[in-house]
Amino acid sequence: MSQSLSKLFAHIIFHIKKSSCIIRTNDTKELYAYKASCIKTSQSIPIVINGVGDHIHILCVMSKNIALAKLVEDIKRNSSRWIKTKDLYYKNFAWQGGYAGFSVSSSTYDKTKLYIQNQEDHHKKMLFKDEYVLFLREYGVDYDEKYLWVE
Repeated sequence: MSQSLSKLFAHIIFHIKKSSCIIRTNDTKELYAYKASCIKTSQSIPIVINGVGDHIHILCVMSKNIALAKLVEDIKRNSSRWIKTKDLYYKNFAWQGGYAGFSVSSSTYDKTKLYIQNQEDHHKKMLFKDEYVLFLREYGVDYDEKYLWVE
């Protein structure tokens, strides 16, 4: 085969540090647009980005030229720097050190996209910590509860 081809859908989740201020609702549209530009800069394709004040969900098509850890690092580093320029409210803003990343099959693509689009409604019924652990269990990810929420 003379070329490398791929189409890898990734669902990425990460949250703010406990000591950080939450993301204000009126700043989310601009923040998500900035995150989308970071994803494009990494030669990946943003599909949907949404969340609530303390965490973010991203569905994207990953570039064949970047590892998931590097993509998330670039998104978090650049968006953290950017949001601090908004105003003094975000002076101490920071993302958590870790993240969760899940592969999304073509058969669950629409369901995942809809889930991310409806974050505000979803979190009226479920806390983020419960949601996060539910994803880890559904995907069979081994984790130690005592390290999940450490800054």
